[in-house]
Amino acid sequence: MTTAPGANCRPPCVAVRRLGSGDIAGMRALNALYSEAFGEPEHYADLLPSDDWLLARLADPAVIALVADDGGKVVGALTGYVLAKLEQARSEIYIYDLAVSETHRRQGVATALIDALQPIAREVGAWVIYVQAAHDDEPAVALYTKLGEREDVRHFDIKVKGAA
Repeated sequence: MTTAPGANCRPPCVAVRRLGSGDIAGMRALNALYSEAFGEPEHYADLLPSDDWLLARLADPAVIALVADDGGKVVGALTGYVLAKLEQARSEIYIYDLAVSETHRRQGVATALIDALQPIAREVGAWVIYVQAAHDDEPAVALYTKLGEREDVRHFDIKVKGAA
């Protein structure tokens, strides 16, 4: 899937595409962008997964990896997960990561990525797309407030006993 730049995109505009089951190069570029944008190489660059691991994840229809491309360079990325629900026959999509390179921020790239997620959400029967933002991440909070309803919740990380 490739989408043309959206109406909200101001130059330089981008093309958004979903990474397919064999797109290792795209996945490596996505992780490199996250490492740089979040300043967290320990999570995105230091312990790179094998090609086999990435191939299996990209082949999973519940994994959604989108990239925004500007002239052959990945300048934005979104990773989401389809969560099949049990209380009703429907799904939700959780946006786990969303980043835009510093040179392309405030130009509609993040909105274009979320816009490209909409038809995927409809296709999988999702009733909502949700995302978390840190309280002090004002640009993210402003973007998500513009696009959806805000819920103030608390997030807890529960460590897995015996895990590395």
